[in-house]
Amino acid sequence: MEDVTMEASGAPAENKMGVMPINKLILTMSLPMMASMLVQALYNIVDSVFVAQISENALTAVSLAFPMQSLMIAVATGTGVGVNALLSKRLGMKDYEGVNRVANNGIYLAVFSYIIFLLLGIFAARPFMMAQNDTSEIVEHGVTYLTIVMTMSFGLFGQVIMERLVQSTGKTMIAMITQGLGAVINLIFDPIMIFGYFGCPEMGVAGAALATVLGQIVAAILGIILNFKYNHEIKINPIKYRLDLKTVGHIYAIGIPSIIMQSIGSVMVIGMNKILYTFSSSAQAVFGIYFKLQSFFFMPVFGLNNGVVPIIAYNYGAGRQDRMKKTIRTAAIYAVVIMLIGIMIMEIIPDKLLLLFDASENLIKIGIPALRIICLSFIFAGFCITIGSVFQALGNGIYSMIVSAARQLCVLLPVAYLMSLTGNLDMVWLSFPIAELMSVAMTLIFYRRIHNKVIRFVGEKQPE
Repeated sequence: MEDVTMEASGAPAENKMGVMPINKLILTMSLPMMASMLVQALYNIVDSVFVAQISENALTAVSLAFPMQSLMIAVATGTGVGVNALLSKRLGMKDYEGVNRVANNGIYLAVFSYIIFLLLGIFAARPFMMAQNDTSEIVEHGVTYLTIVMTMSFGLFGQVIMERLVQSTGKTMIAMITQGLGAVINLIFDPIMIFGYFGCPEMGVAGAALATVLGQIVAAILGIILNFKYNHEIKINPIKYRLDLKTVGHIYAIGIPSIIMQSIGSVMVIGMNKILYTFSSSAQAVFGIYFKLQSFFFMPVFGLNNGVVPIIAYNYGAGRQDRMKKTIRTAAIYAVVIMLIGIMIMEIIPDKLLLLFDASENLIKIGIPALRIICLSFIFAGFCITIGSVFQALGNGIYSMIVSAARQLCVLLPVAYLMSLTGNLDMVWLSFPIAELMSVAMTLIFYRRIHNKVIRFVGEKQPE
């Protein structure tokens, strides 16, 4: 599992991110991440399938809890993006002390983030649920679920930071193992804890939450063990490498735009749920089902990007413009192909997908046009996500943040609201492809800008 050998001088040899052929490198780096992301997506779907068997209100509750859970994940993965890009760049520059400072400060930030969400889980879960729905059963299910996943989120933050450390040095197979194991544990214990099999008490929605955090905790523990055993390019020593505000600033300069970008998604979901509630709770449930289903196509693209970011960042630090450009082109093609497959599936068998969630006749009636309309945005989304990862890898995540904010807050929600005034629910779903068209235009503008200011000078004029 070791990718880097030691030269006679004692300094690490060139990392594979600087020498392996690009297509092979992308597949080597990304396929393990894509596989683990597919397992994660499968878990997301199966988790909701089990919850749907409790009741439609339980499914709605978990769907309404999603934005807060998503915010927590945004902070964890956004910080991880900063650590990943900065650490890979330092590795490309052969700045090994800088590599260790970034890694250890990333661990500090994971701990601080957990403390914040521990407090939010205790004090904010109920107000958050009540702001979206006034049905008492839905609120109680949601509060139960959120309280558990937030107060026990130390597993999530530990898992994400450990995975980002191995991704940063090119060891994506280790990240696949930890993610995969966490998801499998989740899948196994979901029905056991929800329905009370094998002597376990029947816990309903609380069981779904406990199975989630159990998988995260096990993945975090395994991630720590594998980092110490195999990731020798990084020295984890919080005593030697203490909290350094300058390093933290560099991490968040890249990570905060990613955090905000993903958090904007939570705001969008809350806003859409409030718009959809004017039609019915069933419309909210359909939106929740869509989010679970779309993860099966978006997650592999995110896995692709997780493998691509360190490649771009490493070669940026190493001054290899040719390898950067080829990586970007190849990744964009793969992403678009994945999303085209998603469009085909959602257009051809939307009813079969909805029946996975024990959908009622009313949910199917609402859901079929919803899935067929929203999925039209997929092909644009695949391209935009890939180019957004380029912005992050080059330390310009602010571009991704601006595109995301404009798409979701300035276009999608206003258009969805205006469409809702027609009284036709199907018109509301059109807001997604409309917003994605704007996203493509802005992404192309920003990419041209970063190409002319940064990429074209890599290898000729080293960035400061």
